[in-house]
Amino acid sequence: MAAIQTSIPEKTIERLSEYRRTLLACHRQGITHVFSHVLAGIHGITAVQVRRDLMLIGFSSDTKKGYDVRVLIDFIDSILYSSNNMNIAIIGMGHLGQAITKYFNSKNLRLRITAAFDVDPSKVGHVIDDIPCYDMKDFEDIVSQNDISIAVASLPSKAAASLVVPIVNAGIKGVLNFTSTPLNFPQGIFVENYDITTVLEKVAYFVKASEESNV
Repeated sequence: MAAIQTSIPEKTIERLSEYRRTLLACHRQGITHVFSHVLAGIHGITAVQVRRDLMLIGFSSDTKKGYDVRVLIDFIDSILYSSNNMNIAIIGMGHLGQAITKYFNSKNLRLRITAAFDVDPSKVGHVIDDIPCYDMKDFEDIVSQNDISIAVASLPSKAAASLVVPIVNAGIKGVLNFTSTPLNFPQGIFVENYDITTVLEKVAYFVKASEESNV
């Protein structure tokens, strides 16, 4: 196996995560080896793309037998995760925040939601889906105490901008933003802005285009 490149494109990282889920499913089924064209077929891409992605992270294998499923899972893990578990905070424990928490912590990943934050007195001080919910005024202290490095923003969009300062001050390194308000941070904090309205409108556009082309 060759040396791992330190800079990997975001799209490659996304595909590695998808490959990992597929490989885990294969492992559970007792499948020990898988070929690149099989992974490609499952994910709707080419075998060349799969091989390029794996070569980019420095992974090579016996092409006659295909990729060793367990070895490749462990190798992708070493790319995606640090040696220790990463702790996550959910900011906003409304319906979306609770759904994310319930779904994510059932996946047994090395990423764990360990704390939640809200301003609603009916939620603060309670345990919701096994996660303690704190007041936002305690954000910096709780982040430090729990070694939290990632924040997920699932609060109302009108309040999103107020997160920038506490997130920076708390030393958070990565943010997944589910609000419709884009968040911008200083260099050193990676942010992924995910606007579900934009995504759905994109899907709607292609459905409309498909319907019009069939008229």
